[in-house]
This record gives sequence, C-alpha cells and structure tokens, in this order.
Amino acid sequence: MIVAGRREHRLHDRLTYIVLVTLSLFCLFPFVWMLDTALKPTLEVQSLSPSLLIRHPTLASFRHVLLETEFGIYFRNSLIVAGASTLVALSVSIFAAYVLSRWPRMKLARAVGGALLLSQMIPGVLLLIPLYMLIRQLGLLSSYLGLVLVYCSFTIPLCSFMLKGFFDAIPRELEDAAELDGCTRTGIIGRILLPLAAPGLLAAAAFAFINAWNEFMFGYVLINDDAHRTLTPGIMLFRSAHVTDWGSLMAASVLAVVPVAGCFLYLQRYLIEGLAAGAVKG
Repeated sequence: MIVAGRREHRLHDRLTYIVLVTLSLFCLFPFVWMLDTALKPTLEVQSLSPSLLIRHPTLASFRHVLLETEFGIYFRNSLIVAGASTLVALSVSIFAAYVLSRWPRMKLARAVGGALLLSQMIPGVLLLIPLYMLIRQLGLLSSYLGLVLVYCSFTIPLCSFMLKGFFDAIPRELEDAAELDGCTRTGIIGRILLPLAAPGLLAAAAFAFINAWNEFMFGYVLINDDAHRTLTPGIMLFRSAHVTDWGSLMAASVLAVVPVAGCFLYLQRYLIEGLAAGAVKG
C-alpha cells in the first residue's frame, strides 16, 4: 500500500510538472516568436513557410528601431507617463487606504469605498468618449498630464484596496503609542505604516507602473503628436495601410516588453502578496 501510494504521488507530481511546463511554453511562445522574428532578415520574415529556425540572424531590425526611428522618444514618454502615474496613484492611494482601513464605518469612508469598488466594474472602453471630451475641454489633449490623470483614475481604486489590506494587518496600538509620543497623523503614516507596509507599496507601484506602461487605447486616442506619443501606440506606426515592417515591429515590441518583464520578475513576490492581501483582508 505504501509503495502504491508513493507511485501514485510521483505520478501526480510528474503530471503536475508536465502541465506547468506546457502552460509555461504556451505563455512564452509569443515572446519567443517576437524575438525570433526580430532577429531574422526581411527575406526570412516574409517567407511562405514560417519557422523558428533563423538561418542568417541579424540585428538590423534593432539598429533600425533604435537609430532610425522615434522609438527613443516614445520610450522616454512612456517612462515619464508611467513614472508620474505611479507617483500620483501611490500618493493618493496611501491616504485613501488609510481612511478605508482605520475608519471603515464612517459614512463618507463607506461611500468612497463603494465608489472605488464600483469604478472597477466599468470597462475602460465605455469611458473612452466621456474621458476624451473631458480631457479636450481641459485643454490636455496630446499632453503628459492628460494621460497621467486618465491612468490614475483606473489605478488608484485597486491600489487603494491593495494598500488597505496591508494597513489592516498593522496593529493600531503602534499608532496609539506614536500619538502619545506626539507624532502627527501624517508622521504616523510616514514613519510607521509605510515602512511596515513596504511589500504592499512595491506591489501597488508595480501594478500602477505596468498598467500605465502597457496601456494602448487611451494613449492612442488622446495623443496625436510624436513629441508626446507613448510606446505602445508608437509601435503601431511600424504598421501602415499597405505594408508592415514585421522585423522592426517585433524588435520594438521586444524592447518594450523587456523593462516590464524585468520589473515583474524582480517584484513578482511582492506583487502576488499584495494582490492576495488586498483580496482577502479587510
């Protein structure tokens, strides 16, 4: 019986690993295909019999993207917009999460929490036209500020709930002791809560940054000039009505994915922990 149980356990482990490896290969295949296409010369890219085999690897597509296009400008714009969106979203979410965590029964806090939760149930595409009209009336079309405001409107609610889960786990006795020592409410947040909730901050920051970096729809609609165009809409310029430069398109896509992939791999433990805490606590 013991031997049969061990065999069954080993079989179960092997099947689990096979499924996980299969899913991993399935998820990695698009990136492998992008990299493969980016390293191929034009003749191999346009071949009638596509293959992962690269007969004559070349970096011509990467050189073209980096040296002969506006890719550097798009990359800089995405860094500015994603970085600013992350800072603004965290600054607002910290105080919103603190109020939701420490005064959950206040009518105003419950109303704000309900509004934040409701905002997560509305698809972004339904808000495209209203947000476009609002940004246009504010004179913020084709500007960094317009994109930052739009991105923050989507990232602040979830970041607030993520941070609320971490704040809930911090004992209130620490705040009471700090108040007896003369610490202000802002000082309590900055000196006690934020250091203890560092994993939550990293998770919220990673979520806000990746969301702004990968966003396409609003960046495509709200930005109309190369000086402010972000990376994901800028990549679409390699595809025209009559011809598509697949090598350059894939090279630009690889260069756009690498920073986000590196950020996620470095912070994945905190990101998963933050999402789990925001989902089950409070």
